[in-house]
Amino acid sequence: MTNPVPEARTATATAPTPVVEVKGVVAGYLPGVNILNGCSLTANQGELIGIIGPNGAGKSTLLKAIFGLVKVREGEVLLQGKDITGLKPNKLVTAGVGFVPQTNNVFPTLSIRENLEMGLFQKPKGIKERLAFVVDIFPELEKRLPQRAGSLSGGERQMVAMSRALMMGPHVLLLDEPSAGLSPVRQDEAFLRVKEINKAGVTTIMVEQNARRCLQICDRGYVLDQGKDAYTGTGRELLNDPKVISLYLGTLGEE
Repeated sequence: MTNPVPEARTATATAPTPVVEVKGVVAGYLPGVNILNGCSLTANQGELIGIIGPNGAGKSTLLKAIFGLVKVREGEVLLQGKDITGLKPNKLVTAGVGFVPQTNNVFPTLSIRENLEMGLFQKPKGIKERLAFVVDIFPELEKRLPQRAGSLSGGERQMVAMSRALMMGPHVLLLDEPSAGLSPVRQDEAFLRVKEINKAGVTTIMVEQNARRCLQICDRGYVLDQGKDAYTGTGRELLNDPKVISLYLGTLGEE
């Protein structure tokens, strides 16, 4: 007779907790013209998710569909199990979704501090606590709060935009091309900032044209093609997948 298996060894592992679930979403900007054609995605608590793919694949459209900026015609978007499909952006911010667009992402005539305060306009009483949280992630902001945002470089504006989106304490942060238009050095800084945000406990979904760098830092990745998730896996798996390399990464994936 064999000895019984100890109880501790029979305990099942805790299943990941989904923060965002996109299920079979069909969406587009013009009537009858779909950019997303049944796209699905899951971001679990604390994960950094990367979305890559060719131009026109629907990467940015996916983020906008989650954030209520593009009409979802079929499928659903869930936030912590609750249906948020089609909610307006102001409602989504209150619900815990932060979004940083690729361009025009700061108020140039306002100071850095005023930009951050704008991120908390729905809960102005929490300004002190949230400022402390943001400055802890981006300590270089602390002494520059009075500086006008319009005087900042592209990389610095991106940092302010990320910080403003964090002011409401989102459950998930959506980043659209955080390295776009930046020099290689500034791109590296942008990716480090994304990692710092994620390490602070914020589930993050990032669309990025710099596919190789994106896959190097993300926990899991999705490759979009023609509005569908063509491949998915860990960042390392996708970075070393021969099909993903040949179709989407080229020589970048082989370096």
